[in-house]
Amino acid sequence: MPSFDVVSEVDMHEVSNAVDQAVRELRNRFDFRGVEASIALQEEQILLSAPEEFQLGQLKDILRDKMTSRGVDSRALTPGTIEGAGKVKRQAFSLAQGLDQDSARKITKMIKEAKLKVQSQVNGDKVRVTGKKRDDLQATMAVLKDSELAIPLQFNNFRD
Repeated sequence: MPSFDVVSEVDMHEVSNAVDQAVRELRNRFDFRGVEASIALQEEQILLSAPEEFQLGQLKDILRDKMTSRGVDSRALTPGTIEGAGKVKRQAFSLAQGLDQDSARKITKMIKEAKLKVQSQVNGDKVRVTGKKRDDLQATMAVLKDSELAIPLQFNNFRD
């Protein structure tokens, strides 16, 4: 029976490349000359630091632009609170890996509301969708792509 998995994963190698490109652009930007601003990747987090909050916003825009150009969905970034320590403001962004239980339930509910002849079940941090026809599975993928979920979705492990 044909099946596929719905997952939400981020390619850490591409994230690392996007951060490196953002750091390179930060060094070359005229409006950041002489400013102590930085973008750093630390395991599953990206740390932005700048003297002012509007500069943090600019750093975030640079990072999102580079992530989009590398093919990484920027919805995977979960912003933390802005912390002010002396002259420097910091903001940490965590990278969402895997589906949480609420998102998995939303996905299964959307699949059931679409009234397609497929079954879905939650397996840890992914949702397995099975059906008798390949066309039904492709229609399910189209429904999930058109949905307005706040997390990026990928479809893998397609078996015929």
